[in-house]
Amino acid sequence: MFKDIYNNVITGEVDEVKRSIQKALDAGASPAEIINQGLIRAMDEVGAKMKAGEMFVPEVLIAAEAMKEGLAMVKPLLEGESFTIGKVVIGTVAGDLHDIGKNLVAMLLESAGFAVVDLGVDVSTEAFLQAVAEHRPQIVGLSALLTTTMVAMAETVKALHEKWPQVKTMVGGAPVSDEFARQIGAGGYAPDGASAVALAKRLLDEKGGGQP
Repeated sequence: MFKDIYNNVITGEVDEVKRSIQKALDAGASPAEIINQGLIRAMDEVGAKMKAGEMFVPEVLIAAEAMKEGLAMVKPLLEGESFTIGKVVIGTVAGDLHDIGKNLVAMLLESAGFAVVDLGVDVSTEAFLQAVAEHRPQIVGLSALLTTTMVAMAETVKALHEKWPQVKTMVGGAPVSDEFARQIGAGGYAPDGASAVALAKRLLDEKGGGQP
């Protein structure tokens, strides 16, 4: 019964996702089973296809939206069960107004079970620090699409580690590289959305799930 949910999420058919979820509920499936065996498995496959070059950003966004709608339908039925596996604060660093890649990563993280606090674009170092104090995430994700804003990324990572050494940082964006991530002391670098989800899960495992 979960195959229909899985297929409809991958193809981005929102109405069909909702119908297949209702059908699964009527057949006795639990909300947790629908999330884990239908919705999350589908987005895992979407992430793998994106990484392999078999799906592209527009298709991934459509699938993520379908998954989001399905999740909104099922989450109220969880009866206290926790779907969230961790929390991520994410934003584009100061001086940079690009957000397409950051938005995609945020959607994929949510689809994978993370609670995501999206700070938007042109986010100052102080705003990142305040967000960590307020939301207590395990991970902070920083995006930069301009070479000129990589300095701001480095400064923010440094400030975060000084203020909140237990919080992991992950970075991404067109001019960013794994080497740059290591130079600035970030916890990791992700070249695309699917890699960002895998990296976030790895950083969460390293941290043991704890919060600052």
